Amino acid sequence: MPVFSRTIFHVDMDAFFVSVEELFDPELKGKAVVVGGQRHERGVVSAASYEARKFGVHSAMPLRTAAKLCPQAIFVDGHPDRYRQYSERVYGVLGSFTPLVEMASIDEAYLDMTGTERLHGPVLDAAHRLHQKMKAETQLNCSIGIGSSRLVAKVSSAKAKPHGVLWVIPGCEAKFLAPLDVRDIPGVGKVTEKNLNDLGIRKVGDFARFETSFLEERFGKWGLALAGKSRGEDAGGWFDSEVGADVDPKSISHEHTYNEDTSDPAQLESTLMRLSEMVGRRLREHGSYARTIQLKLRYKDFSTITRAHTLASPTQLDTEIFEQVRALFRNNWKKNAEIRLLGVHVSGFEEMAGQGDLLEDGRRQKWQQALSAADRLRDKFGETSVSLAGGMRGGFRERTHENPAGLPGKGKS
Repeated sequence: MPVFSRTIFHVDMDAFFVSVEELFDPELKGKAVVVGGQRHERGVVSAASYEARKFGVHSAMPLRTAAKLCPQAIFVDGHPDRYRQYSERVYGVLGSFTPLVEMASIDEAYLDMTGTERLHGPVLDAAHRLHQKMKAETQLNCSIGIGSSRLVAKVSSAKAKPHGVLWVIPGCEAKFLAPLDVRDIPGVGKVTEKNLNDLGIRKVGDFARFETSFLEERFGKWGLALAGKSRGEDAGGWFDSEVGADVDPKSISHEHTYNEDTSDPAQLESTLMRLSEMVGRRLREHGSYARTIQLKLRYKDFSTITRAHTLASPTQLDTEIFEQVRALFRNNWKKNAEIRLLGVHVSGFEEMAGQGDLLEDGRRQKWQQALSAADRLRDKFGETSVSLAGGMRGGFRERTHENPAGLPGKGKS
């Protein structure tokens, strides 16, 4: 039996968005609450209280569907700036236990607690101390999963909810995972689940009936990863780096769905400007420059097109992103056709832009300084505190989601 030496905590805040809203409005406690928008809007659910979940409401569900399933629910627009503020507090508590903290999203994190017994005591004592300190300093509850790998820690925290602690003792990883549904493995979605079910793999333990070579032949590298994950290993996919390592995204995108379809060119282009701002902010946060700019356009009838352009020189400037995505929009939009959704997506990241024309570089440097100053104001006063003039008409409520700009521990120093 392999010997595991690491001790990984996965800390997952309980109903984070809802819990923060309850701090500002105590009357929400104990009620069915849906965060993400109003019941008549086209958006999706960002979070639901445990009371609402009993009626089948879950994140990513259309708001209108949630309203049908749970008509008595209270719908809340959401306050992303509040959530960032409380995420910072959560990060502060976690950092007091170990410097090796990785914020996986706004409300969950991995902690490498290996070798901290002399400082924090035995594993379960440390977890209970973390529970207590989190409640005392943030007024929020969390669930903690403990394992020898991030995968096991994440799976066990889900089984510990709400406000629980679950430790999978080293050497018991495969036994713990065996009776669980394959969908419980992070990264296994509906398509993979169906393909595995077709092979007779419904429980994690069913992987043991197949040779690794067969899984690799059937699923490629993902098959190898699945075999490792079934034994409790951080085998590729979500867990390729060490806890606390600074891992940048491969792409960044922002979208906006209109509550009412529109064919107003000024409004549409203003929305693209605002989306370009949001994407540029994320690029600067990660210290990355994008070479490929992509437009996503969805019409009233749900037909969708995507168009991309690759730049000669990569960028992280809102104005340059907008210039490219506006050109794509003007070249591809069916004039007067009503639009339901617009999106801006960037990829092909590089760490720094190449050298170009000195005058042009001087102009870009001025924009870089101005936009970096705007980012600092947003950090202090909120995402909507500063906007370029072209994006003001397209201003819309920031969507409440798990990986917004300004996540603690994610920005470049």
